[in-house]
Amino acid sequence: MTQSFEDAIAYSRRWIDIIHKTEVNEAEAKMIIEEAKQNFAEHFNRGWLDYRKSVTEAGDWAATEWTGSGAIFRDVLGREYIDCLGGYGMMDLGWSHPDVVAAVRAQLSRSPMPSQELIDPLRGVLARLMSEITPGDIKYSFFAASGTEAIEGAIKLAKMYTKKAGFIAATKAFHGKTMGSLSMLGKADYREPVGTLYGGPVYHVPFGDAGAVERQLEICDKVGIGIAAVLMEPIQGEAGAIVPPDDFWPRVREATKHYGVLLIADEVQTGLGRTGKLWGVEHWNVVPDILAVAKSLGGGVMPVSAFCSTEEIWQCMMYPNPFIHTTTTGGGALACSAAIASIHVTLRDRLWEQAAAKGAYLIPKLEELAAEFPQVYKEITGRGLLIGQHFHTPEIGYKVAAGLFKRDVLVAGTLTSAQTVRIEPPLVIGYEQLDEVLKRLADTLKEVAKNV
Repeated sequence: MTQSFEDAIAYSRRWIDIIHKTEVNEAEAKMIIEEAKQNFAEHFNRGWLDYRKSVTEAGDWAATEWTGSGAIFRDVLGREYIDCLGGYGMMDLGWSHPDVVAAVRAQLSRSPMPSQELIDPLRGVLARLMSEITPGDIKYSFFAASGTEAIEGAIKLAKMYTKKAGFIAATKAFHGKTMGSLSMLGKADYREPVGTLYGGPVYHVPFGDAGAVERQLEICDKVGIGIAAVLMEPIQGEAGAIVPPDDFWPRVREATKHYGVLLIADEVQTGLGRTGKLWGVEHWNVVPDILAVAKSLGGGVMPVSAFCSTEEIWQCMMYPNPFIHTTTTGGGALACSAAIASIHVTLRDRLWEQAAAKGAYLIPKLEELAAEFPQVYKEITGRGLLIGQHFHTPEIGYKVAAGLFKRDVLVAGTLTSAQTVRIEPPLVIGYEQLDEVLKRLADTLKEVAKNV
């Protein structure tokens, strides 16, 4: 039977017209809200809507975002919110940074995607930039679109180079949800429903426990289990901005060298300034063998990720088969143009120094609030502008997140619990905005504490 697709053509045409609009009126905005709810419920993920109840409680389906600039975004009805989530680390440069948008727009008018057969210059430019800004002797990079792809590439590279199958990762770690990276992830919520994962042995040890890593490496060495790499986040993000003891990373680096095991730093969330250093591992002067980065690499404008390593390790990516790891859309011209501009802005404006200073300003004030409301808080953790608010129960965390959104501040819990709520704003957020967040948080806490 021949399909005419008339409904799909008409529907897509209507939405193309909406996309081209610079403004929408109230009637159009309310139509967009209703269609967004309906489409998510019927064609994307109804559970996703249910999970976002902490923002939908604000009324009028306030979660229908529309536009933004810097640390402020607006919903489709024009209401303004202070962004203290930053796209889980994607918006380090804020919403729609003009330099990044301009670079992408210029490249878009020239050529959006490469042929994949000829040499596209921007991929080489970005690879060179990565070699210039990453720690130690890291020289080569491969580009994809997401953090989980970067981790998949990193573990594949480690296996190919070492010719070993085992990995050591951390409990409560988050590395992505495709099959290989999910195998490294340290939370049962995501692993158990899937069943059998990566076939090689993966050992999980407590994050921050260098002795546990050392013991696991020793055991595997004694019983003849080959370990390709130890994979860790410099500071755990999804777990709630958990900073390890100062001896953790240096000891792990020393142990991996002793046993001939690679060290992979998952800088997907911590990289490019978030924690107050350009790279999270720089807090401990450690150089990994392989580094993965994503999220803020695209400047909040385009999805782009990378895994990077040294010339020696990268040989197995080049010979005898230079096509051993490829992706048709990874490292496209628009993504590379965004990443080049994002790196330029980050270096030019020394955003890691802004993150360090603003974190040093914000964290003590959060600790003061935690001391004032001990019935609400367990503790405050984090470094730079990757900060965890840890509450006594998920119900309390939910009330705080919902209360803040009602006061036009966006935060979020971890993906499975509101007991830990992160504060992770764009690095470009202003001090006046931080003060306003603290004011609204204090007001929220007073309300929540009455019912605890």
